[in-house]
Amino acid sequence: MRTYLLRRIFTLIPLLLGVTFLAFLLIYLAPGDFLSQMAENPQISAETIEAMRTKFGLDQPWYVQYGLWLKNVFFHLDFGESFAFRQPVFHVIAPRLGNTLILALSAAVVAWGLAIPLGILSAVKQYSWRDKTASFLAFLGLSIPEIFFALLMMYMAAKTGWFPVGGMRSLDHDQLQWGAQIGDILHHLVLPAIVLGTVPMAGRMRQMRANLLDVLRLDYVTTARAKGLDENVVIWKHAVRNAINPLITLFGFTLATLLSGSFIVEIVMNWPGLGSLTLEALLKQDLYLVMGSVVIAATMLVLGNLIADVLLALADPRIKYD
Repeated sequence: MRTYLLRRIFTLIPLLLGVTFLAFLLIYLAPGDFLSQMAENPQISAETIEAMRTKFGLDQPWYVQYGLWLKNVFFHLDFGESFAFRQPVFHVIAPRLGNTLILALSAAVVAWGLAIPLGILSAVKQYSWRDKTASFLAFLGLSIPEIFFALLMMYMAAKTGWFPVGGMRSLDHDQLQWGAQIGDILHHLVLPAIVLGTVPMAGRMRQMRANLLDVLRLDYVTTARAKGLDENVVIWKHAVRNAINPLITLFGFTLATLLSGSFIVEIVMNWPGLGSLTLEALLKQDLYLVMGSVVIAATMLVLGNLIADVLLALADPRIKYD
């Protein structure tokens, strides 16, 4: 396992280099830049614009800019300075990244916490009203677009007043005690987590149902029942443990889905995360802020896949990584 982990970690380097190169090239090929937008302001002189262009190195060829940025990241962990915020990129991204992780992990709890038991219930009670109800909800969750679902949930929240409509904190959040502050954030988190977790929940529930139905038809399950084992022991100790293994391999893909989906949910529901920050940076053509966001998102995706492989090996002793 140790050799496998080291090999996977070393393969991350060329992968992340390729991602950063393509991202930098695409941003550079876009017409204009952040300073071009500033030049449209008549109160800012052309001399100021040129001085800023020289300061940030934007007067250099793109490959020189990319090389200097890459050197600073590799040797100093310096992602550069945000043009719009006039702060180091990492200082701008860090709090937004934390907010995105809170949302993604909460959505993962919603997705997996509902998908596994509902999938098991549907398989064990196949063709019953429970199975049909769970299947209907799963198909509904797979069919509804996230943007429409987010707007629908916000509309219902505005009508009922049960949950806040957008944002992460109340206006009086800073005046609350620390326990009340946590409760305030959780109150704002409910709707975005449900919206973001619905699609992966529906997909994983259908997969869990199909996997468990296949396992329940295998010979060793029939043999266990013939030996007189209790049905709960047959299902939970023998069938579920084997049926859930394929789902563990999808954990990394689920994380990728949640991260990409969180960008949409954050923008629609005004959640102050990495997605809304990246959109703002793209609109302002804040080069180094976009690059920092891309690197962080790509790293989280690759680490999610690595975590999925490790969890699979831990769940199934038969799997060995050399």
